Formats: sequence, structure tokens, C-alpha cells
Amino acid sequence: MNKRIVKTLMIVSLSISGLLLVLNLQSVTIALATIGNEPEVNDSTFRVMKSNAEKELTSLDKKLKANMPKTNYLVVNSTMNEFYLYKGDELIKKDMCSTGSYVLLKKSEKEKWMFKTPKGEFRILNKTKDPVWKKPDWAFVEEGLPVPSYNHPSRFEYGVLGDYSLSLGDGYLIHGTLFQRFLGLPVTHGCIRLNDENLELVYKSMPMGAKVYIF
Repeated sequence: MNKRIVKTLMIVSLSISGLLLVLNLQSVTIALATIGNEPEVNDSTFRVMKSNAEKELTSLDKKLKANMPKTNYLVVNSTMNEFYLYKGDELIKKDMCSTGSYVLLKKSEKEKWMFKTPKGEFRILNKTKDPVWKKPDWAFVEEGLPVPSYNHPSRFEYGVLGDYSLSLGDGYLIHGTLFQRFLGLPVTHGCIRLNDENLELVYKSMPMGAKVYIF
């Protein structure tokens, strides 16, 4: 069996789509030498590889600074169910959240819903204190109840979204939850749920138009 000798450089990988910047600290492993049939990589070659990696890091850092949002912004990792609240390159808060469950609810071939959190770049379009949830059709289908008329009183529920909500558009919200023990799990219908303390922090830290990056 061949034994590999490696050194590891830590670099910041930036995923840029328009002004979308998602920081992902990655470990890039450079094979320096192998023992066996593969040729050895000498120290001179490694220095060149290290220098190139450092140049790439410098270039990425410049892109990051050039595209950094001017206001506070939120990054949501929907795979890990974590959020990161930033001010420039300073991390203000990192904690658990909950995102879409990817459960498919099907009433008929024409009426079905996939409960997933959309990915991409969004902005805070509206901020509401003491929000009232207007239940969509799927909420009644999920409970096995008949779907009422659009403004029927049964559509309106108070206190289930927490003290605040922030709209991302198309019905997707950042809001609170009555079931905080499930935070960190993919259990929502597409919205992003936070605990009470984090919801208040995000609500007060994120102005209208602030960016939210979901990946």
C-alpha cells in the first residue's frame, strides 16, 4: 500500500453569483510526495504550489471585499440548518434554525406542494411585529380539513409565528416557532424558523432591503 505525505492549506472558497457571496472554509490538501510508484514532489515544487494558493486566496479576498454587502446580512445553510448573521466580514451570531422538510403533500395531480426552502439571494421585503399567519390551502389539506374561502376567519392564526416576521417574498418568511425543540431539524414548510432570542436579534439587525443568502 502506498503511503502519501501531505500538507494542508486552509483557504476561503467563495461562491459568487452576481453579488452572492457564501463563505465556506475548506481544507485543500496538496499531495507533496508519494512513496511507491508515483514520483516524489520536492520542496521547491511545494513552494510554488503554496505560492499559487496564496495568490488565489488574495484574489478571492479582494473579490469578497468588493462585493461585501454594506448592511448586515444573513447566510442560511439549509443542509446543516444553521444561520450566520454578519456585519461586513464580522460574524455577529451563529446558531441553529430550521428549514424546509422536503415533504411532498399531494391532494391531487394538479394540487401538490413540496415543502422546501428556496436557495439563492433574497432581500428583506417586509418586516412585521406580532405577525398573523394567514393559512394557505395546503395547511388545511395537511390537516385533512376542507379548504375555506380566501378570507374565511379560520385562515387567520395568532401567535404561531413568534413576535416578528421578515418576508423574503412568495410567502417565505423568517419567523419564530412554538416548537423550539425542533430547531436544527428540517421540519418547516419552506420558511426559516428561529428561536425567540435570535428572531429578535435578526429583526432588529436586518433593515429593509438587507440581503439573505440561502444555500
